[in-house]
Amino acid sequence: MAVIDKPAHQKELFGHPVGLYVLFFTEMWERFSYYGMRAILVLYLVTQTTDKNPGLGWTNGEALALYGWYTMLVYVASIPGGIIADRLLGQKKAVIVGAILLVIGHSVLAIEQMWAFYTGLGFIIAGVGMLKPNISTMVGGLYKPGDIRRDKGFTIFYIGINVGAFLSSLIVGYVGEVYGWHYGFGLAGICMLFGLIQFVYGQKYLKGVGGYLGKSENAEDREALKRPLSKIEKDRVIVLILSFFMVIVFFGAFEQAGGLMNIYAKDYTNRMLLGWEVPASWFQSLNAFFIITLGTIVAGYWAKRKLKGKEASSLFKMIIGLMIMGTGFLFMTAATAEYQSSGSSAMYWLVLAYLFHTVGELSLSPVSLSFVTKLAPAKYASLMMGLYFATTGFGNKLAGLLGESASEFGEYTVFTGIAIFCILFGFLILLFIKKLKALTHGAEDNEHVITAEEA
Repeated sequence: MAVIDKPAHQKELFGHPVGLYVLFFTEMWERFSYYGMRAILVLYLVTQTTDKNPGLGWTNGEALALYGWYTMLVYVASIPGGIIADRLLGQKKAVIVGAILLVIGHSVLAIEQMWAFYTGLGFIIAGVGMLKPNISTMVGGLYKPGDIRRDKGFTIFYIGINVGAFLSSLIVGYVGEVYGWHYGFGLAGICMLFGLIQFVYGQKYLKGVGGYLGKSENAEDREALKRPLSKIEKDRVIVLILSFFMVIVFFGAFEQAGGLMNIYAKDYTNRMLLGWEVPASWFQSLNAFFIITLGTIVAGYWAKRKLKGKEASSLFKMIIGLMIMGTGFLFMTAATAEYQSSGSSAMYWLVLAYLFHTVGELSLSPVSLSFVTKLAPAKYASLMMGLYFATTGFGNKLAGLLGESASEFGEYTVFTGIAIFCILFGFLILLFIKKLKALTHGAEDNEHVITAEEA
């Protein structure tokens, strides 16, 4: 039998389209720049102006307030970013525009002026808004409907996010804390440039993915822009929007990592290890480390459970993920109790909290991304992904408000309250899972591996 050489965009590597790895590395560098900056942002804001490595000297409350607004706006910007892609540019071009804006934003932050600080944040908000929803939507476009590999593909993509987050927390965090905050910001900009170059170079593996529907060669794609939504499509949009409430609650709790938990690591945790003090920003890398090491294990578990006919719907995984993540805050409760009794808190409490947060995240976040691409109508694909990221933004803002409340109620009350609420909210949603699944109209039924030969 003759061997047919497949086009570049259909070739596979490790059982997935090669295009997945192009998107993997693009997102890896984008997240390196974003999380690197995020790891030092609050620390830069609260460090005194008289320190050897001077910051802005803000109070914890002021820093967490800005952090909440910034991280909310970063993701809320995904809504206009998604609309622009759906209606004008397509996802590929939107990603390129977003990457350029990010390079500019991180580079401007390297300038030691307040105008540059706020201008840089503005460019980053716009850049993430253009890039984030569109590159995630492109991942879904690599897989045919009903392909069970989609969830695992998103998990692999998610690992790319966290390779960047892991490395940046260590590298940018260290450079920022030791050599100067603005050197850290500038390094993030250089690495975003690598991501832009890599994405442009890998275009041959993304043919047929991420283009503007209005210029598609497929008449059905062009028609999708004009026809109204069907009853099934409307129901699927409804269940997506309802699932986003879980996302808000999840990230309202989870994003304590960059705020309250970051400050807790700096001010209340005994960070001495073999005579050396671990930088506070390094704890941000734990989440990424656990995702890299556990990502395919968690995804594989859910896939096997699905193939055995057990409950493994996206909604079920999201509920369980929320509850597991909430449980992780009980370790922070233990940490604050230890600090209150002895004046010091052990590092292992943070490690355990991040471990549970990560397992919960792996069951919810990449699954949510995949869920959006399964249910969103074609003409609103990027918009719905934008709405998803906007809800994570609202979650980030909620996280900032919760973090600020610690100054009034105390860390013990805040951490314990978060744990109890997440667990109870998960149980409440579980009571309605059958009705919610009915609104998907079988979008996840009969999933199996669809190979390149079937595509």
